[in-house]
Amino acid sequence: MEFFGTYVWPAIVIVAQSLLFLVVLLVLIAYILLADRKIWAAVQMRRGPNVVGPWGLFQSFADLLKFVLKEPTVPAASDKIVFLLAPLVAVTLALATFAVVPVAEGWVIADINIGILYIFAIASLEVYGVIMGGWASNSKYAFLGALRSAAQMVSYEVSIGFVIVTVLLCVGSLNLTDIVLAQNTGLGTMLGLPGSFLDWHWLALFPMFVIFFISALAETNRPPFDLPEAESELVAGFMVEYGSTPYMMFMLGEYAAITLMCSLMTILFLGGWLPPFDFAPFTWVPGVIWFLLKVAFCFFLFAMVKAFVPRYRYDQLMRLGWKVFLPISLASVVVVAFVLQVTGWAAS
Repeated sequence: MEFFGTYVWPAIVIVAQSLLFLVVLLVLIAYILLADRKIWAAVQMRRGPNVVGPWGLFQSFADLLKFVLKEPTVPAASDKIVFLLAPLVAVTLALATFAVVPVAEGWVIADINIGILYIFAIASLEVYGVIMGGWASNSKYAFLGALRSAAQMVSYEVSIGFVIVTVLLCVGSLNLTDIVLAQNTGLGTMLGLPGSFLDWHWLALFPMFVIFFISALAETNRPPFDLPEAESELVAGFMVEYGSTPYMMFMLGEYAAITLMCSLMTILFLGGWLPPFDFAPFTWVPGVIWFLLKVAFCFFLFAMVKAFVPRYRYDQLMRLGWKVFLPISLASVVVVAFVLQVTGWAAS
């Protein structure tokens, strides 16, 4: 009985929580995909998806059904096992990162001390799904797309890492819940104001917030950094040979990674589930609602960038990553550490 109480029951609880969280997450991703198309359409003064269900609300589910019911084709010259394993790897890793994301106080599947490190480690493995897909397709286009994608993701992970370090210096903990709770006090409370959105890290670390946002776009292969899928040059990048369910899994992995980056922006810079003002009507709203609203706001920024920023050239992309963001983020780590040390604000 002790064995059951110590090992079996907690395992059952974690599996149940994970399944519930995944179902909610996948529905959220379906609507994020719809929002992406709707925002893009609105910028171009079109209607966007509006046939399936009221205002096209079920469009993503119709697309899912279409992809699932189509016959998957595997190219004769491809490495079949790796070819089919690649989308699975991409989507599994993208969804696995959400295990440590707290959506409200105490609402997290695994509240581990090194949450941010775990996310960083798993997110850097996502490149492998892309490389496997590009290589196993046995096609020049797919291979070039995979090479570009891998180089791009690795390049921008470096600056994202340093940006995260600046936040960690201010907080003094790798636990994502602690990072959010540390934003209860900040610049606003130092000036004698009540707790508000001025305490969050976006204000104190504004340049870092901007660098993180742009690096997140590059990391998730979003326009203007969608070089791996540059339709005009490489057809569909590393997904050229994919169709039906494997293609859908790649797309799901991509949007899961985008949702993760929006969640990370919310947690690191926008105060997670904390209300924008720490007094009456705002504190009545549950934390999870604030969290979802902030994630939606971050995704709106992603979608708007896609709608009106022209695509970068590949050499410009690499220059931005290595010659602009890397030196700035490195210097900012030093500056933040210096300021915290001199003023004595460093988290003990």
